[in-house]
Amino acid sequence: MDPIEVGEVFTISDENNEDSLVEVIAKVTLQGTDYVAVGFVEELQEETEEDIDIFFLKIDEDGELSAIETDEEFDKVSEAFEAIMEDDEE
Repeated sequence: MDPIEVGEVFTISDENNEDSLVEVIAKVTLQGTDYVAVGFVEELQEETEEDIDIFFLKIDEDGELSAIETDEEFDKVSEAFEAIMEDDEE
């Protein structure tokens, strides 16, 4: 499986089995694990940054996306992405 790259668009299903298109907007590696930040394509196209919901997903060893399970892990990933986004804005 190819690594997931920034700018890639794919479909995810929520708990109601509703499909949504999401785009990878950032990628970070923490302690050997890759994570991606994704946003809904519809929201990204509207370009109003404050309204964009961003989700963080973990890429497992098989290249599959999975949810982040613990608050501690989520906080680490969230902080790492915040630092990336701030660097991009400068």
